[in-house]
Amino acid sequence: MTTLILDREPAASKITIRSEKLIVDLADGRTLVVPLEWYPRLAYAAPRERQNWILLGKGYAIEWPDLDEHIGVASLLAGHRSGESRKSFERWLARKRPGSRSLPLKEVRRAGRK
Repeated sequence: MTTLILDREPAASKITIRSEKLIVDLADGRTLVVPLEWYPRLAYAAPRERQNWILLGKGYAIEWPDLDEHIGVASLLAGHRSGESRKSFERWLARKRPGSRSLPLKEVRRAGRK
């Protein structure tokens, strides 16, 4: 018997955001915990926006409709952070908070940029 072959794609079953962590329970019993700062839109979201998530497909991805954020479970497993550029994130933040100024680069990095 080999353990190198995946029988099925990993799927999320439950999402929790607590203590600046994104916690994803998988259907196979594993739990992933990643820093919320990896995903700036989630890091800057209001609690009610963070709680408004839906599973896409059979749980292969998570969507936060209020934030236009989508995270694939396979990407989480691979350790990938948000790929959103600073400029794109700042445009999104300005639309979310009219009149807000640009964030210093260190603030954007703290919010999840590599």
